[in-house]
Amino acid sequence: MLKPESLDAVEQMGREPGAQMTNSNDGNNPLTLRYAESFRCIGSDCEDTCCTGWRVPVDRDIYLRYQDLPESPLNTLIRESIERVPEAENSGRKPLFAIIRLNSENRCPLLTSDQLCRIHLEYGEAFLPHTCATYPRVNHSLGGVTETALTLSCPEAARLVLLHPDLLLSNLEADAVPQQPAACTDPDENSPLRPWMRPVRDVVLRIITHREYPLWQRLFLIGVFCTRLDAISGAAAAGGAAPDLSTFLAEFDAAVESSALRGSMQALPADSRTQLDAVLLLAGLMLQKSRVGPRFLECVRAFTAGIGNGPNATLESLTAHYETAYQRHFAPFFSSHPQILENYLINTVVRLRFPFGRDNYAPEAERSASRQFALVAAHFALIRGLLIGVAGYHGERFSTEHVIHTVQAATKHFEHHAEFLTRLDTWLQEKNLNNPRALAILVNEPVPSPTGSTNPLAPA
Repeated sequence: MLKPESLDAVEQMGREPGAQMTNSNDGNNPLTLRYAESFRCIGSDCEDTCCTGWRVPVDRDIYLRYQDLPESPLNTLIRESIERVPEAENSGRKPLFAIIRLNSENRCPLLTSDQLCRIHLEYGEAFLPHTCATYPRVNHSLGGVTETALTLSCPEAARLVLLHPDLLLSNLEADAVPQQPAACTDPDENSPLRPWMRPVRDVVLRIITHREYPLWQRLFLIGVFCTRLDAISGAAAAGGAAPDLSTFLAEFDAAVESSALRGSMQALPADSRTQLDAVLLLAGLMLQKSRVGPRFLECVRAFTAGIGNGPNATLESLTAHYETAYQRHFAPFFSSHPQILENYLINTVVRLRFPFGRDNYAPEAERSASRQFALVAAHFALIRGLLIGVAGYHGERFSTEHVIHTVQAATKHFEHHAEFLTRLDTWLQEKNLNNPRALAILVNEPVPSPTGSTNPLAPA
C-alpha cells in the first residue's frame, strides 16, 4: 500500500501495475441522502416565484391531456398560453414538445394574483407539466438507487439546504445496493465505474465534511481524486482489467486523513488578483445574453460596491477591497457558519451526480470526472466571489439572509441557462484549467500573490 507523504504520492494512486484489489466496501453500505424529502413549497409567501423569467417546457402527454379538457375560461387560457416548439428550432439534447409562453410581465400567465398556479388549484398536480410538478427537486439514479436533490434557485430550497445544521449526517440512510444493479437506461450503463458509483460519491462527501482541512484544500483533494478516477477508468476502457476500486478508495481515504498533506497544499498558488479577474469575467458571461432579474441585479450592485467599484477603480484597487472584504467580513462569518458552504457543495454533488455528471449538465463537455470537477470548482469560485463582495458591502450586518439571497439569485440567473454552462466549459478549456493544480487559483483563499508568481489563467 502506498504511504503518501506528499501530493505527488496521492496523485500517483492507482497507477501501480498489478495492484491487488478486492471487491469490498469494508461492510459499509452506501448511503442515500434524504434531506430533499422535507421540502415544502411556501406558495404565495415565496419572495421569488419560480414562474417568472423561465421558459417552462410542457411534455407531450400533458399537452394532449389539456386538449381533452372541457371548455372553460381556464382551459381557453391554457390553450392560448401554450405553444408547440417547431422541430427546426429544437436542437437541444432533450427536445421540447411545447412551452408556456410568458406574458408581458415575464410571468406565467396561469398564475393567480397570489402567485399560485391555477392549473394546480383547479385540476391538481396530475395536470401539471413535469417541470412544474417536480421543481425544485432534481431526481436521478445513482448506482441503481433513485435520489433527490434540490436546486437552490428556489429561496425555500436554498434556506433548507444552506441553513441545515447537519445536512449530511442527519439525513443519511443506509441502503443495501446490489453489486450488479438492475438494468437501466442512464448514460453510465456501460461505464466500468458503474458498480462503484455510490462508494466513489461517498468518498467525495467525506472529503467535503473533513474540517481538518480548509474548504479550498478539500476541493483540491476532490480534484486530485477525480483525476485518478479518470486514469483508472481510461485504462479499463483501453482494454485493461475492469477496475476494482476498493483498495484505491481506502488508500485515498487514508491519505486524506494524513496530516502530511496539509503542508504540501500550502505551497499551491494563491493569487487574489487573478481570482477576482476570473470572478468578474464569470459574473458577466450572461449579463448581455439573458433577462436579468431584479434580485440578481441587487446582488451585482452589492458585490460591485463591496469591492470598491467606481469611476476610478482599477483591478488593483478592486483586488485590495476584495481581500479586505474576505478577511474582515467573509472569513469570520463563514468560520462561525462552516456548514453553509459545505451544504452548498453536498447538494451540488447530489444534484449533479458528481463526479459522473448529469445528462443535461455541460452537454458539449467530455463526460469525465476531471471535467465535472472543473465546472463545479468554477461555479463555487463564482458563488464565493459574489458572497465576498456582498459581505464587504454589508460589513458587520452581513447575515444568513444575505447569503440565501445571493446564492438563490445567482443560481437562478446562471444555472437555468444552458448557454452559460456551455460558455463556462469553453472558458475553462481556453484557460487550460484541466488539472487540480491549475484550478487551485480559483478555489484558494483570496490572499496577495507572492512576488514573482505566475498567472495560471493567463493565455499561453
